[in-house]
Amino acid sequence: MVIASSYNELKNALTAIENLNAKKPSIYQKFIRIIKLTRQFQYGYQYMGSLLMDEDTSESHPKSQDEYVLSVYHREIEQIKSDNKFSDLKQLLKAYKQVSYGNISKLALGENPRALVGPTIVR
Repeated sequence: MVIASSYNELKNALTAIENLNAKKPSIYQKFIRIIKLTRQFQYGYQYMGSLLMDEDTSESHPKSQDEYVLSVYHREIEQIKSDNKFSDLKQLLKAYKQVSYGNISKLALGENPRALVGPTIVR
């Protein structure tokens, strides 16, 4: 699937991420940790977002992955979902889903919105 994000959409998403960090820094830090873990395990951001949002992961499920590593990842996802401030993160992800979980993650890690403008392939 191809998603095209405009600069304004990305800038609005960045503002929402910054607000989450300012108002709910604990859930923001957990989100950053799960993003970094996703990168470290070389999973897709779409998979991470789908797990966080309780969506179907069949299209984005990692191919040939060690079951133990996958279980550790799922445990970390469940841990963030059990946080009482998770609803704020979930609301952000839902509001900016059209930007893509990948772009939201990259913005949270400090990527410039201008670098993310244009079509993105989501797997």
